[in-house]
Amino acid sequence: MKLRIATYNIHKGVSAFGRKARIHGIKEAIDLLDADLVFLQEVQGQHDYHAENHTRWPEVGQHEFLAGESHESAYGMNAVYEHGHHGNALLSRFPIASFANYDVSDHAYEQRGILHAVVRIHAIDVHCFVIHLGLFAVSRRRQIQALIKEIKERLAPDAPLIIAGDFNDWSKRLSQTLYKELGVIEAFDVEEVQDSSMFSMQGMRSMLNMSQQKTHARTFPAGMPWLCLDRVYLRGFTVEKAEVLSGLPWTELSDHVPIIASLKYLDH
Repeated sequence: MKLRIATYNIHKGVSAFGRKARIHGIKEAIDLLDADLVFLQEVQGQHDYHAENHTRWPEVGQHEFLAGESHESAYGMNAVYEHGHHGNALLSRFPIASFANYDVSDHAYEQRGILHAVVRIHAIDVHCFVIHLGLFAVSRRRQIQALIKEIKERLAPDAPLIIAGDFNDWSKRLSQTLYKELGVIEAFDVEEVQDSSMFSMQGMRSMLNMSQQKTHARTFPAGMPWLCLDRVYLRGFTVEKAEVLSGLPWTELSDHVPIIASLKYLDH
């Protein structure tokens, strides 16, 4: 089984300060990716002001608009305000069997959630977690611990995982915790891994020292990416190819650029 996935922070589908609507360009660009799964952050389920001020503003939530007729969608509402709300979303070409959104807000000034969707792909349940972590390091550490607790308590130790999104982790300190606790790899780690046995739990632990030298993808700011904010962590998959999409149209659509990866399921 092969999958093509992407993760993208769409900046609510508007330019800085909401002056220009970019949601239609974002839809066109995402459609061209031809991804089976798209992990999205800063998705507006509703925004009354934008609907009034921008012509052709979608009549449905951005997650439904971006999904179109080709994908199903799941949406986790996180930030709620008088004129609307936004959160994380998953677009899936395969059936979404179930989904839930977990509030991991760490303080009153940032409303954050983790969207967990179970996608059924050829009789295999793949657990997809869409992440957008806080701006403060202490918040991110607590939110990652909440994610780890949820996965360990609810999922089998070998359940296939895809954890993707905007981690806001410019120090790259969270990877060590995820490698150790969940036995995952990061999409840009695998270039140095030749032996498939390295994807076992033992292999993941042996990567801890190696990962100190690894460089995650640079995705922010879009015009000249130099911070590694967006990630794709995996369990039960190998990575055939992973890349950052830079240049046009991406530099004009959001403050982040997307990551796209081609995966192969490890059939045990």
